[in-house]
Parts: sequence; structure tokens; C-alpha cells
Amino acid sequence: MTGLRVRPGMGENPGTGENSDAGETAGTARPLGAARSRPFPLGLSEPLPPKGESDGKQGDGGAGSRVNVAVYAPELDDVEMYVQAPGGSWRHELLPDCSDGVHHGTVSDVPIGSRYGFRGGRVRTKERPEKPVPTDFEASGFEPKTSQLLLDPYGRYIDERTVSGTVLYSSVRMGSAFDWGQDQETAEHTPWRNTVIYEAHVKGQTMLHPDIPVELRGSYAGMSHPAMIGYLRALGITAVELLPVHFHIDEPHLQARGLKNYWGYNTLGYFAPQVSYASPAARAAGPQAVQDELKDMIKLLHAAGIEVILDVVYNHTAEGPAQLPALCWRGLGDGSYYRHANGGYADSTGCGNTLDFSEMRVVQMTLDSLRYWVQEFHIDGFRFDLAVSLARNAANEFRALHPFLIAAATDKALAGIKLIAEPWDLGSDGWQTGRFPAGWVDWNDHYRDTVRSFWLSDRAALAAGETGGTLAPLADSLAGSADLFAPSGRSQLASINFVTAHDGFTLADLVSYNHKDNTANGEDNRDGPDHNRSWNHGVEGPTHDRGILSARARTARNMMATLMLSLGVPMITAGDEIGRSQQGNNNAYCQDNESAWLDWTMDEPAREMLAATKRLIRVRRDFLADQPSGYPARGESSYLHWYAQDGTLMTQERWRNPTDRVLQMLMGSPAGLLDGLVIFNGGCAQASVTLPDLTDEDGAGRIFELRFTTAEDHSVRQSERTIAGGTCRVEANSISIYRC
Repeated sequence: MTGLRVRPGMGENPGTGENSDAGETAGTARPLGAARSRPFPLGLSEPLPPKGESDGKQGDGGAGSRVNVAVYAPELDDVEMYVQAPGGSWRHELLPDCSDGVHHGTVSDVPIGSRYGFRGGRVRTKERPEKPVPTDFEASGFEPKTSQLLLDPYGRYIDERTVSGTVLYSSVRMGSAFDWGQDQETAEHTPWRNTVIYEAHVKGQTMLHPDIPVELRGSYAGMSHPAMIGYLRALGITAVELLPVHFHIDEPHLQARGLKNYWGYNTLGYFAPQVSYASPAARAAGPQAVQDELKDMIKLLHAAGIEVILDVVYNHTAEGPAQLPALCWRGLGDGSYYRHANGGYADSTGCGNTLDFSEMRVVQMTLDSLRYWVQEFHIDGFRFDLAVSLARNAANEFRALHPFLIAAATDKALAGIKLIAEPWDLGSDGWQTGRFPAGWVDWNDHYRDTVRSFWLSDRAALAAGETGGTLAPLADSLAGSADLFAPSGRSQLASINFVTAHDGFTLADLVSYNHKDNTANGEDNRDGPDHNRSWNHGVEGPTHDRGILSARARTARNMMATLMLSLGVPMITAGDEIGRSQQGNNNAYCQDNESAWLDWTMDEPAREMLAATKRLIRVRRDFLADQPSGYPARGESSYLHWYAQDGTLMTQERWRNPTDRVLQMLMGSPAGLLDGLVIFNGGCAQASVTLPDLTDEDGAGRIFELRFTTAEDHSVRQSERTIAGGTCRVEANSISIYRC
């Protein structure tokens, strides 16, 4: 794999145990002859049968307690495994063999539910002798009850306990048995063109929901409660994109301020679920119950026709900056797992460290993690946080054909899985929207900024007597940013369109605040973006002015309508459909409280916004149902025509004229059953619009039927019909949607 560095073990004869002739260490004999353990797969796995015995039931679903242990620790001379079987005491055993940096051995009496971890011997350096004396672990007086072991990077569960005020973490051996029923056979695999993503937080989605039992709120079980599944189905979304459910912890600076990492972008286990998201009953029952509750959530969502996409954070780990204690990777092989430069960490994530995807074993770990979640948890897709960091070569340069990106897109186990890139990071040349390869889709920040500018910052300028932007950027975004994605060989369906996401203002706050208010985060309002392209419509924050509230609501509907009517794949942020506010906080990553949770009180404005969102999703779904399967990805199967306010085709002069604020978009397919006409009025005055003079095959003028308008008179005008070439009224700051 081009661009990947391999760090083999030093002074070892891979797989033979011949580097173990120095005698015994810590009372554990290094066996003579060929190794009976294997350096693959990494983590805990089925062992080879003892010599002279047949291969018995040793799987994690059976009664066997003997395991093959393999851990990549290329910078350590020796590695010991510490194990505590359920109800037993801690014991330790040397992993006797090392192959290409992977320490491995066969360990007995490790039943399901056992805690375990690793401890390394001396770290190799250039000054070390070629054949060092094995580490004397016993002489150190190490006590696993009160000390932090190194976690297994492949550990499938992480146990957390507090000893004398110190939190300690252990890996746990897990079983995989679960009754999936017909889940795989009935998987939806929703095509990209039909996908509507709903970005949600497991805890925040359900903590305040009145129809979910208190004991299930904020949990996996709460997310799959009939009340929540019924809500999601009625809304019309096809996939939930869950903020991180990999095991994560709080950063020290948050702990010092009494805050938590609510979003969860601080991963400590790429194969382990977040335990705190399980219900109290599941946590009390133990690791298997926690794992089963998550699987049951996925199974129930699938049964409702809803895919599950995980937000994953492979760009950095919870070990943080170099001065913090080693919990896993840093203690096993700091120079191999993390990217370094100039004698320290090279950090392109802003989180203290960056995993080095020019290293073969880092790529392997990530791919193994993805396969595990697909095969064991039936996950339908992944959104990769700061994905540019996952595609940097040994020179720290982004490469669109990076081995990891290609491997993930072509891996047999990941076939059909949705791969979504957040196409930027904080490193050099970090913005790469549109440049990821085929098989990947990108969060489209160009789309976000354009839609916000047209409906918010441009209109703020107009209200102040200034000039707004032109119509061309809006049209480009409505067309799926085709020019942005074409160079990578991808269609408009590679664009994940969004106006808001978990980071930044909510939709309600975009129309209510000109300035962020992140003081609750304890960073003197320095965190979070300052340039949000928002507009408060005349008053900052909450107001009782009915005119301002009405204008804000209409603008919110405009942005939701634009999102649903654009080519590409729409993503809604949970709560935007009911007017959720974070009181101006545009970086609520540490607000695990009611300010960030969804408020389900459902006042009249919330009900109106929800009804509008449902109608818009239905309009999108109905339109796509009447188009051929190749729409819109195949050029010959789709068309977009642009008309001015007077019903004539747009000209270059009009595209460049900032005073033109009315645009008509005709969309459809030569083989489709109907077309759609959308009229955008981004101006401050009502417009009289002449509809395009279109005829049917028999020469008769087409009839345009109004499906929806974001103006307040929707219920009165719905189904209103206008002949081709006729005129219609489009209110200021509104959208009208017709079928023809």
C-alpha cells in the first residue's frame, strides 16, 4: 500500500519464539520451539488447539476460556497481559512471542466478562542493545487493582471503575451472540437519492421526551422506544446519524470545570460502545446487556425502515496531548500510532494528537473497527469526523487516493455501506470538499454557506438598504454543486447538503442571533465560530414581537424547503424541525443539560415548523417517486431549467445582477411522470411572477398546481392552479412549490 510505513519489531524472529531464549521473566517461562499463538487477528480470538487435541469449542459464544491474544506494541520489548476473571483475582502472564511488532500468546482462563489489560516492559530506543535482557515485571511491585493498565486497542468493551478518586479503565472480553432475526435479510439499503439523514444524539434526543419512560430516557432503549420510532417514521427521514457511540471520556480541562464532553468526540475505544448511553437496568446487568441494548436499538430502527449511521472519530484519541497519561496507544507504540513532527506531535485535529494514517497498522485498526461495527452491529454507514486527517500521507499531505480511502470504498465487508466524509481538518491545506474519491460522499460546507447567505446575511444587508449577493451561487447549490464534485468523478449525490449540524447554531438560533453566546462553556466566549452568516431579524435573541417571530419562522421554513428541494442528499439536525434553540450557543459540545437536549413541549410555533418539515419531506419523496431510477445522477435522466421573474430563461446579465432576487427552477426528467417548479423570492417585496410558458406533447399549456408555500397563507392557497404563462403571487422572503 503506497505511502504506508511498516514498523517491524526489533531483534526478533517473527513467529518462532527464538528471541525468548534468555530464560524466564517474572516467573513465566518463554516456551521453546515454534509458537502456538498467532499474531492475527489482533485482540482476543479463537486459539489454535493444543498439540495433539482437536479444535474444540473455544469461541466467545461457547464455554471456552482460552484465547489467542495479539496486540501491536512495536516499541516494547515485552508485554504482559493482566486478567481478572469474573469473581476472581488479578493475575498476569507474559505474551511470549513477537512478530512484526505484534506481541502474542495463548492465555487460559479468560472467560467472557473477564477484565484485562496490558503492561509493557522497556521501550526500545536506538541506544538499546540488540538483545536486551527481558523485563523483570515482578520486581516493580505493580498493582493492577489500583493502577491503569494499557487498554486493548481492539477491546470490545471498556469497564470503568473509581479507586481512591482515580478513574481506571479495563478492557473486557465479550461474547457476540445476539438474535438478529431477519435483520440482514430485510435491510433497507436506502439509495442515496432517496436518503434523508437526521443527525441526532442518543441522550439528547430522548432525555426530555414525555412519552418515553423516565428509566429509558437518554439511552439506546429510549432511542428505539415506540414513541421515538413512531416520531421518526412520521417525520419521514430514512436514516439516523448518531453522534459518537464509541466509548469516549471527558477531557481533563472539562472535568476541571465540572463539564462533560456531551458530543462524544473523544474516543477511547473504537470497538467498544459508550456504556453511559445504556439504560440503568442494562448497566446494572453488565457488559453483555449493554451491548445487547445497543444491538436491539439498531434492530428495531431497521424494522421501522430506518438506517443507522455512526459518527466516528478515527482522527485522534482521548489520550490527548503528549503530557497526559498513557491509556492505550501511547503506551503501546507512541511513535507508530501518532503523527509526529519536530520532536513532538503533529496535530491537524486541534485535540492534542492525530493518528498517523501513513502507518499500516493504524489503517488496519480503522478498517477492522469498521468491519466489526458492520458485521457485529449491522451498522449502515459512517460519518468520518475530520476525514482529511485520515487521508494524509507520510509527508502530512492530503491524497484523494489515500490507501485508507480506497480500501474503505472497495472492502467487500463494507460493500453498500454509506461512507460520509467531513472533508476538512485543521492542518495545512485542510479544506478538501469535493475531492474525496468515488465511493465517498462529502459534507458540503459550500452549500451550507450559500444557503445561509441567500436567506440570512443577504437579507440582513437588504433590510439595511445595502445590496445582497447574486442568484448564481444559490442555483449552483440547488443543482447539487455539480461542478464541485464532477472532477472527482462523482455526481450531485456525493453532496451531503446541510444548513446546520451539531456544531454551530441551530436553525432557530440562525434566525434569532447575530452573535454567539458561548459563555456557559467557560472559555470567555472565545470558542465556536464568529462568522455564522446568521441574522436576528431585528432583535437579538428572544422576543415577543409577533412580526419578528413570524419573519423568523418563515426564514426557517425557507431554509428547510431549500434543503429538501436541492439535488443531493439532505441532512436535518435533530430539533430543527421543532424550532430547538441553544440560546445562542454555537458550540454546545460540553452542555450535557437541557440547553442542548431536545425540548418536546411542542408549542404552536414548534407544531407549525414540524408540520412544514413533514410536508416538505413528503413533497421531495413524491417527486422522486415519479422520476426514473437514474435521476439525478445520470445526466440524460434529468434536467434543470432556470427562469427569471418574467418567465423567460435566465441570462448571464441576470445571473450577475445582485438586484435580481427572484428565481424559478424547473426540475424533472424526460422519462419522468411529472416536473416540479420552485419559485424563490429572496427579496423584501411581494413579487408577481410569470410562470414558464410550457406545453404538453399535444401542445396544450401545462397546469401548475401549488403543492406548498412557505408563506403563512399555505393552507388557503394549497392546490391553487395556474396555467402556463400565467402569473402568480409570491410573497416576500418565501418559496412556492408547484408540480406540472
